[in-house]
Amino acid sequence: METLGVHWVKLIAQTINFSIVLFVLWRFAYRPIFAMLEARRQKIADSVANADKIKAELAATEAARHKILTDAGQQANALIEDARAAAARVSAVETQKAIAAAEQIVVKAREAAAQDRARMLAELKREVGRLVVQTTATVTGKILTSDDQQRLAKETEGHLAKS
Repeated sequence: METLGVHWVKLIAQTINFSIVLFVLWRFAYRPIFAMLEARRQKIADSVANADKIKAELAATEAARHKILTDAGQQANALIEDARAAAARVSAVETQKAIAAAEQIVVKAREAAAQDRARMLAELKREVGRLVVQTTATVTGKILTSDDQQRLAKETEGHLAKS
C-alpha cells in the first residue's frame, strides 16, 4: 500500500486521533446536544398533548356553558309562565271581588230605594188622608170629629192600597 501513498503508521495514528476526537465530540458535544434535542422534542410533544387536552376541556366547558344557558333560559321561561298564570289568577279573583262588590252595591241601592218608596208611600197616604178629611170638611161645611176623621183616613188608605 505504500505504492498508493498509504503509510500504515500514519494511518493508525490518524485513526487513533480520529477515534479520540470522535469520542471527545461524542461525549462532550453530541451527547448533550442529542439530550437537549430529545428534551425539546419531549417538551414539544408534552405541549401538543396539553394543547389537545386544553382543547378538549374547552370544548367540554363550552358544552356545559351552553347547557347551563339553555337550562337557565328554560327556567326563566317557566318562571315567566308561572308569573303570568299567577297574574291571571289574581286578576280573575280581583274581578270576581269587584263584581261581588258591585252586586252588593246594587242590592243595597235597591233596598234603599224600596225603603224610600215605602216611606214616601206612607207619607203620601197620610197626606192624602189629611187632604180628604180637610176637603170633606170644607165641602160638607161641618166640623168633623176625630172619629170621623179617622174613619175617612182609613177608608182613603184602603182605597189607595187597592190601587
